[in-house]
Amino acid sequence: MANEPMKIPQATAKRLPLYYRFLKNLHSSGKQRVSSAELSEAVKVDSATIRRDFSYFGALGKKGYGYNVNYLLSFFRKTLDQDELTKVALVGVGNLGTAFLNYNFLKNNNTKIEVAFDVDENKVGTKIGDVPVYHMDDLVKVIEENDIQVVILTVPAPPAQAITDRMVKANIKGILNFTPARLTVPSSIRIHHIDLAVELQSLVYFLKNYPAET
Repeated sequence: MANEPMKIPQATAKRLPLYYRFLKNLHSSGKQRVSSAELSEAVKVDSATIRRDFSYFGALGKKGYGYNVNYLLSFFRKTLDQDELTKVALVGVGNLGTAFLNYNFLKNNNTKIEVAFDVDENKVGTKIGDVPVYHMDDLVKVIEENDIQVVILTVPAPPAQAITDRMVKANIKGILNFTPARLTVPSSIRIHHIDLAVELQSLVYFLKNYPAET
């Protein structure tokens, strides 16, 4: 990623892909400019936050004009390294892992699952969604050979830490963790935890205690 995003707040960094996705849609529809209010309605982030997010990158728009869609799209493509392919490994070819392999980020051309790993002999040596499945024993070698730095982890919780320890040896840089396990890794590796059960419980809590305005 470019140097600028490393200096901005993490909350802003997480919103950048949302902005980029909407800008791609605007560009496809032929729209030339967009206001912060239009962006706000589309990505469900208030206008003041959008203007503050954009201000970290300098003057991206003009008062009274809004933002040039082509310019923003080009800027965020460069900022998010959209011109460089990020190769990803998937570890754990269960129901969720299989869904990822079949989807394989088809609408996001800069991210692609290159290889997958499992211990099921019925899956090892096959291809799912055109992605080859290797045995877990070959994890370090295959990840290193393919120069992969990002892993999606979709294994059961009990073996998650042991598998993560192997991935550390393969010098990966980031893990998208879909297991309930809270993993221990060196500070050089970044983990984003996606616990679907927790997110669902959180949604139900907010529905009950903070009902949406009608």
